[in-house]
Amino acid sequence: MPAREILLLGNPQLWHPSSAVVNVRATETQEIIRDLAETLGAFRAEHGFGRAIAAPQIGAHRRIIFVRMQDGSFGPAPLINPEIIRASRETMEMWDDCFSFPELMVRVRRHAEVTVQYLDERNQTQTLIAQGDLSELLQHEIDHLDGILATDRAIDHRSLALRRVVRA
Repeated sequence: MPAREILLLGNPQLWHPSSAVVNVRATETQEIIRDLAETLGAFRAEHGFGRAIAAPQIGAHRRIIFVRMQDGSFGPAPLINPEIIRASRETMEMWDDCFSFPELMVRVRRHAEVTVQYLDERNQTQTLIAQGDLSELLQHEIDHLDGILATDRAIDHRSLALRRVVRA
């Protein structure tokens, strides 16, 4: 499948919650997973960054994310119907970025550790304990499935900046 167009900030579809996947083996589900993998790869090749993408970002409102950590610590793997079942009290602050607004960075606060339960591509229930970068990433992507963007989680009105300013 070809890479799909990524919906950009301002598109109202990004704020729509996604529906649970009923059949992991359904053609539609498998096509979304393939499209997410291709789109993630194409975005990373063009922009030089990118670790994961959520189905709503390509206009598919199903609870699927695809993760491929750049350091190889997790993935490539789809997480189907992911749910945070535990979150640490400890939090961390960071500049968050998003494929849907690639030039914008948002200062957010996230849990330092989360436990996520999901279905894998074989329809098996998996549990993942994520810390640091992976914890932040999973929270960001699961927010997409709920129709929540990083801009909705900005710490305050001064927590927005252009990527080139933050990274300088």
